Amino acid sequence: MKNLSLDSYSLYKFEHFFELSPDLLCIAGFDGYWKRINPSVSRTLGYSVEELTSRPITSFVHPEDKLMTDESRENLTESTPLINFENRYITKDGRIVWLSWTSMPVEKEKLIYAIAKNITYKKKLEEERNQQLANLTKSHQDLKQLSYATSHDLRSPINNLLSLVGLLDDSKVDDPEILQYLTFLKSSAENLSDILNNSVDILTQKDQLNIQIEELNLNQHLNSVLGSIQSILEGSNVSIKADFSELETIKFNRNYMESILLNLITNSIKYARSGVPPLISIYSRKSNGLSQLIISDNGMGFDMEKVRDKVFGLNQKFHDHPDSKGIGLYLVYNHITSLGGRISLDSKINEGATFTITFRD
Repeated sequence: MKNLSLDSYSLYKFEHFFELSPDLLCIAGFDGYWKRINPSVSRTLGYSVEELTSRPITSFVHPEDKLMTDESRENLTESTPLINFENRYITKDGRIVWLSWTSMPVEKEKLIYAIAKNITYKKKLEEERNQQLANLTKSHQDLKQLSYATSHDLRSPINNLLSLVGLLDDSKVDDPEILQYLTFLKSSAENLSDILNNSVDILTQKDQLNIQIEELNLNQHLNSVLGSIQSILEGSNVSIKADFSELETIKFNRNYMESILLNLITNSIKYARSGVPPLISIYSRKSNGLSQLIISDNGMGFDMEKVRDKVFGLNQKFHDHPDSKGIGLYLVYNHITSLGGRISLDSKINEGATFTITFRD
């Protein structure tokens, strides 16, 4: 590169760097006053050059930031550079702006050369993000407390139901149909108690961050879930086809697995098309070395253009059903993702839905 003489440099108007910079460029004295500022300072703070240079710099600083600003200025006057120092200023119309400063002192001149970037927008984004995180944390805590309270309050009526069922003497019943109903009643009461206990176990495990992973036999856990909803299956005329021949076992949490199967199967039954008997297909496979579980149905389906980004959200309802609470898919999603897995949905209106669960091996 050709060297330029000192005279050549004089051809360039370096003043433009100062005047045209969108950043705030300042020269301040050790006495705490601005000696020279570029137009960006006036535009940002809303004061004229005369107003800004006739008052101490700290008079423009947010009251809560004055002490740390004074301390930082003291360090500067002791020849210590200041890098990425953030503080707030009050504009002439009362707004708050955040500035990030880099300042260099020159002792022999008793001057500080500084450049600042307006980071107000970044700070607002951080504040909004922190508020969202705080809201999510509170919602999570509220939901957890509600789960604890619900589990606790349900124990008494469930235990009472189990006691009453235990008092039933089916040897005195001759009607085969009534005997079958009594069997369903006993089985449902016992399964209800198991589900409640499992829910408490899941909550406790999440608090302890020690969720047990084990080798699960898919067929065994599917049969356990189907047994717990036997009366629902018989009343819905549902057909369930399962094939775990390609992958018989999966490493996962026992309670989570049964909760996933329970929610997806009962949803398929709940949202069956009118006049069309529900058909549910459940199978496992290895895909690109990953373990997958696929659950599909022929039900009402989803309009994916409308629900794609919120289908697994809390309190999201997509069909007019009196028993829809918007919690089932939220639980399924959290069970899977909390253990490093993924779940995807492929669906069309009145063509059913297919959930593909990919586990972390």
